[in-house]
Amino acid sequence: MSLPRYPAYKDSGVEWLGEVPGHWTFASLKRGYGVVLGKMLQNDASSPDDELVPYLRAANIKWNGVDISDVKQMWVSPREINQLALSAGDLLISEGGDVGRSAIWQNELEACYFQNSVNRARSKNGNSTRYLYYWISAIKDIGFIDIICNKSTIAHFTAEKVAAVPMPFPPPKEQQTIAAFLDRETGKIDALIAEQRRLAELLAEKRQAVISHAVTKGLNPSARMKDSGIEWLGEVPEHWEIKPIKAIATCNDEVLEESTPKDYEIEYIEISGVDASRGIASTDLVLFGDAPSRARRRLKDGDVLVSTVRTYLRAIAPVSNPPENMIASTGFAVIRPRHVTSHFLGYLFQAEFLISEVIAHSVGVSYPAINASELMRLNVPIPLPVEQTTISAFLDTETAKFDTLTAEANRAIALLQERRSALISAAVTGKIDIRKLSLKKEAA
Repeated sequence: MSLPRYPAYKDSGVEWLGEVPGHWTFASLKRGYGVVLGKMLQNDASSPDDELVPYLRAANIKWNGVDISDVKQMWVSPREINQLALSAGDLLISEGGDVGRSAIWQNELEACYFQNSVNRARSKNGNSTRYLYYWISAIKDIGFIDIICNKSTIAHFTAEKVAAVPMPFPPPKEQQTIAAFLDRETGKIDALIAEQRRLAELLAEKRQAVISHAVTKGLNPSARMKDSGIEWLGEVPEHWEIKPIKAIATCNDEVLEESTPKDYEIEYIEISGVDASRGIASTDLVLFGDAPSRARRRLKDGDVLVSTVRTYLRAIAPVSNPPENMIASTGFAVIRPRHVTSHFLGYLFQAEFLISEVIAHSVGVSYPAINASELMRLNVPIPLPVEQTTISAFLDTETAKFDTLTAEANRAIALLQERRSALISAAVTGKIDIRKLSLKKEAA
């Protein structure tokens, strides 16, 4: 079905935007909205009249709405109470962090204010902040906001930059029609995306369940079982042994010395560059002198790279034929198998019982992790060598199926997100006449 176009267009005067409908105007954002930056954080009262009030920061601003699960408080003066009070319909725009991320305030709290990591855009002359929300989303998607905020450094979407953003202005009633159309259509797309994300989550859960069962119960459903003596593990095949990891492997055998020449080139693995399904997905080629101080673990063929940081427990990967200069972050333990196959050990570290043990032994508040020596003391089930090989081959086949289905779900999500972005862009730039679509829907 071809989408309806407006009867007449005119040049917007902006190269990346092109033409806009002939009856629309084109101006800076400040023409239709008042923009105010929030207050610098004040932790103590500076006068007896100051009040302690809840406030929003950039972390509270999400594309799908304002997150009030963690709202902090600060002191404000009576004058600031009037200036910074939020009203239903205000658009909140992140000034820092993920610059431009926006949400409509819907009076989620009875009274609330905002800090200087957030800009407030408030309607003037009947202009729709919901339409503005979609316009900000569109220019965020094409990279315009990142460019004007110079994201190569610490990005700031200041109130002045927000106010100066160029934008098309349909008549206010038409803005409302466009926003209502996008609310409806993006809601449908978002529901489909949510379904695909839930499918990916279920596949990940099933994948881990298959791994956990195979490395703790084996492949023979008729095998005689025994109590493992480990609360998290339960029963294991009777002929399997229970040993601490340190009895079957070593840890962090090779550490790059501080005396290494600063111009020595290393292939550095950061913790975010690894996951259980993709293995080592990304590395950074840097000079040792420029590398993070935590880049110390040297890798060899057959090692198993295991995250010790609780928030990245899925960062697990067997290492195959790495270059001599491959070094891992100290957020990893580099496990070197001795009396177990590398392949089986890699799957063992993905088992739910072992992940639960790692969580239970993690310490720290902001960056909870398990100490490498504590990790090596954890007990694990060890099958006979021939079973290790058989189990690993079975899991290669089974996990490949899950990974294929997960990749398909992720591709569907990417396509839906592209469609969503294209629809928003077409609507807010006037490439489709939403008025006609809305009339057709009403007639139907």
